[in-house]
This record gives sequence, structure tokens and C-alpha cells, in this order.
Amino acid sequence: MTESVPTALTFDQDVLADWLKEKGLLDKAALVVKPLTGGQSNPTYLLTSGHQRYVLRKKPPGTLMPSAHAVDREYRVMQALQNSDVPVPKLFAFSEELEVVGTPFYIMEYLDGRVIVDQSLPNFSKEDRNSVYQDMNRVIAALHSVDYAAVGLDTFGKPGNYFGRQIARWSRQYTEANTEDIPELHALIEWLPANIPAGEQTSIVHGDYRLDNLVLHPSEPRAISLLDWELATLGHPLADFAYHCMSWHIPASLWRGIGGLDLAALGIPDEAQYLKRYSEATGLDGAEHWDFYIAYNLFRMAAILQGIARRAADGTAASSDAFETGTKARPLAQIGWSYAKRYAASR
Repeated sequence: MTESVPTALTFDQDVLADWLKEKGLLDKAALVVKPLTGGQSNPTYLLTSGHQRYVLRKKPPGTLMPSAHAVDREYRVMQALQNSDVPVPKLFAFSEELEVVGTPFYIMEYLDGRVIVDQSLPNFSKEDRNSVYQDMNRVIAALHSVDYAAVGLDTFGKPGNYFGRQIARWSRQYTEANTEDIPELHALIEWLPANIPAGEQTSIVHGDYRLDNLVLHPSEPRAISLLDWELATLGHPLADFAYHCMSWHIPASLWRGIGGLDLAALGIPDEAQYLKRYSEATGLDGAEHWDFYIAYNLFRMAAILQGIARRAADGTAASSDAFETGTKARPLAQIGWSYAKRYAASR
């Protein structure tokens, strides 16, 4: 799918074509550029020249939040995972030459597959739905099992105190990008730092692991690539896995959730089954503090959506539905606060 290019995100396609030809990536300097839908953050484009197809991903223009839209980090982590059990696209080039497309960017392979937003997987059979969910579980377990030092990512983040640092980061984002006052977000900002579970685990974390950041095989119920690594870092694997599991807690009628659906009828595992499979694959058990992890991630997601709302207001959002997406911050914060209270009651 494609959509029209917002005026603020246009660039000279001929300059890009010449650059690609100089790098040996195009047979001829003739190029068709179409924006790809889906991302709320870094603008992403399909590049076509004859039989050759690539994907370009770039930083958006304008004033950005510190450390946000880090396409250089996306490129680095995908490069490190090229020979791992984590499916990632092939990479061809990274550039900070602003005269090419106006901001830093990278070029990766175009993957012929399916990107599904609806996590109930309409038009899939019951068996194929189950297979997709088991493969999603496999991919994130594989990521959290990678020896990050062995693949050259020992300096990709700061091991330890992940929750504390992340809570501080997203609290700042909410404060700086605030477009509306959300009492439950304020409550979570105060409550979360005082209730971080003891113990540390460190792995590569994707930071935005969900169905629609996976490319599925064109016809088989399995993932062929994991995309959108902008938020990747070194962090707590159970924080990353619980983020992925938020969909079990978000009503299907609200936004990208499967909460309230008849999962057994659909062939989708319930959350307890899904967590058990992940724990068996990784040796990590998150059950004791699960409500905290869910509360934290709903807080984090609400803060991210506030950032999208701010970019929409500023006219720098990469997606046309950014305004609508930003409105989900309040209900997600409310759900998150309910899990924080449930966790506190269980202590």
C-alpha cells in the first residue's frame, strides 16, 4: 500500500537515483519512489527501478525529541543480527549525507510478504493463526537469547536499571510533548519508579515488538523479517516481551488489541500459554511481576502516543492517521493505572 507524500517529507528523487547508481545499487539512474504506509515515526519508501526494488528509511525533518528517530541505531542492530536466528532484512547502505534526501537514511532489501495490523488475523484459518502466534513467540525468544556482546552490541545500551532509565525517559517525553493532561499518566509517573521489581536481566530488546512490525511469508504462517528497530537497545527482556503482550489487555474495539475476543475459537493462545512458551524457550519467568510489566508498558505506550500527537500537531508526523493514533494515549494510561493498582494490591 502507498499514500501520497506529505509536502514536508519530499526530496529530489533524481539526486537519490544518482546516489544509488554511484553506490552500485541501480543499473540505471531511473527511479520511482512511493511512501510505504504503517510507520508513525521514520518515513519509509519503496524504491523501484526496473526489476530492482529497495526500501529507504530516513529520519523525519524538523526539530525532534533527543535520541528519537535513530536510524543509525536501527541499521547497527539489524547489521549485528544478520547471521542470527532473528529474521532481519539484508542491508545495503547507510548515509548521513544530508544533500541526498535531507536527513540520514539507510537502504535495505524489499521483502515480498504480508504485513498484518489486525492481530485477530482475519482471513486466516484457526491453524494458521496459531502458527503465526507461535512463530511470533519464537522470534522474540530468539532475539532475547542472542549474546549481545558476541555480535558487537555490548555498547548498544547501558546494562542495568533499565526500568528506571526508561520510566525517566518516557516521563520526560510526556512532559515535553504534552498535548493534553492525563491524570493516570501522572499517577504512573509517580508510582512506577517506587515499585520496580528487584533483579536485573539484560538482552537486546526490540522496543516495539508486535505483529505489524513483522513481515509474514506471502503464503505461509511464519515471519520472514522483523522491522522498525528505532527503539531497540539493551534492556530487560521481560519488559520487551510484556510490551508485545499488551494486546491481550487492550480491547479489540480500542486499538490493536485482542482483549475480549474468543481466543480459543480463533486459535490464538491465551496470555498464560503464550508466556509459558516464551519462558520455556528463554528460561525467563515473568509471572510474579507481570502486572507491573504490563502497567509499565501501557504507560510507555501512552507516552509514545503523546509524542505522535505532538508530531501530528506540529505537522511532522509520518502517517496520515497520527491524530487519531494520538487520541489512544488516555485510554491506554487508564488501563495501565488499573494494572498498577492491581499489582500494588497483590504485594
